[in-house]
Amino acid sequence: MQVKVSTAGLVIATLFIGCVGTAGAQTAVLAGTPTLTKRVSSVVDHHAAGKLAYTSVQYLAFPEAPKGRPGTSGPPYSGSFYQTPASIACIYGLTSAVAGCNPYTATANPSGGSRAIAIVDAYDDPNASSDLSVFSSQFGLVAPTSSNFKVVYAPFGGTTDGSCATSSGTEPAVDPTGGWELEEALDIEMAHSMAPNATLYLVEAQSNSLTDLYCAVTVASNLVKAAGGGEVSMSWLAGEYPTETSDDGLVFSTPNVVYFAAAGDYPAVFYPSTSPNVVSVGGTSLGMNLSTGNFTGESAWQLTGGGPSAYEPRPSYQNNISRTVGSYRATPDVSANADPWTAVWVYDTYQMQGDPPCDLSNGWYCWWEVGGTSVATPLWAGIVNAAGSFSASTSAELTKLYGNQRSSFNAVTSGSCGWYAGWFASSSWNFCTGLGSPRSYKGK
Repeated sequence: MQVKVSTAGLVIATLFIGCVGTAGAQTAVLAGTPTLTKRVSSVVDHHAAGKLAYTSVQYLAFPEAPKGRPGTSGPPYSGSFYQTPASIACIYGLTSAVAGCNPYTATANPSGGSRAIAIVDAYDDPNASSDLSVFSSQFGLVAPTSSNFKVVYAPFGGTTDGSCATSSGTEPAVDPTGGWELEEALDIEMAHSMAPNATLYLVEAQSNSLTDLYCAVTVASNLVKAAGGGEVSMSWLAGEYPTETSDDGLVFSTPNVVYFAAAGDYPAVFYPSTSPNVVSVGGTSLGMNLSTGNFTGESAWQLTGGGPSAYEPRPSYQNNISRTVGSYRATPDVSANADPWTAVWVYDTYQMQGDPPCDLSNGWYCWWEVGGTSVATPLWAGIVNAAGSFSASTSAELTKLYGNQRSSFNAVTSGSCGWYAGWFASSSWNFCTGLGSPRSYKGK
């Protein structure tokens, strides 16, 4: 498949890193005040706009490793009120309600999922399978096996020999910064936590070039189609470019596949989130009581991406919000937890650039507190998979979502986003949270 891209536009993304600590502790005692820091794998190269993609994750970073990690037996399954699969499922009505949806007391995990979900990322995560096993054991999820979790190497993109229709690539190199490997750990763990009975594919592109990633999307789409349908999740982003409209049909159009893409972690608009053939996923913040850890409400995450596309015309499923969005495709469509201050736990043992390696003897630099729309995107892919409707296309899925706003979504009515925080959450569709966050599996 030959994919044409231009150098127009800007690519902006940030990657933030954090860590947690020692084994056996039931709570995380923070050492110092956490901050947000950049990593090389997300540093913007403005000359590469329309050519390269970047991760869309954020992490809490501490002056020292906090002396704690999620409890090794449970409950409790958490430390410091960071989110677990069970607490996320409780908040979004995917399991039986538990008062407060507290990460320490909510223990019921989602049990659904079927057919397939494919995660598309760049480079190789050599520890993906073992890390997913530890994560699943930690939180009581279905264990990954060779039959329900598969790592697939996509070939190089930009060729005309049809190789992107196969999965015959060689093992990609690792990302020397460790950023893409952490992205991969996050993506597979979130998708598996929401749809543990779905077959999960991690499709690794040879690099973060759009041609390689688009080739990997084609491989992923064919795998999902062969499984009877499902979802493809992409927690990466690139700047918009004038020829993206031609790539919509080339890359994101396989029948019986619903595509999800991160809206970004910056007040801007990104591709492929703006494609009308993709469900764009924005971010929210989950309020937790400082003393008890009980869930208190949901608001727009101030750093979520969103806005009108510069190139994509408004699709028909957005006609009912035309007064708000105008003539162009608007993002996001939906949203879920993405704020790094209301982070989820992620297990990743691949060494990050500049950090000590994961120390299995005490857990330092193994568990991470993760945010960003990279969290929200695979969460949504897993939720839609577990809902079991398996739409014939992304457009069909979005038509259904836009037709069920009142009954299928939690209206996020507080908070703001965008440049100068100029957009506001509301009970109707908005540029911060789209239709809202998931409310059970209904209408998905």
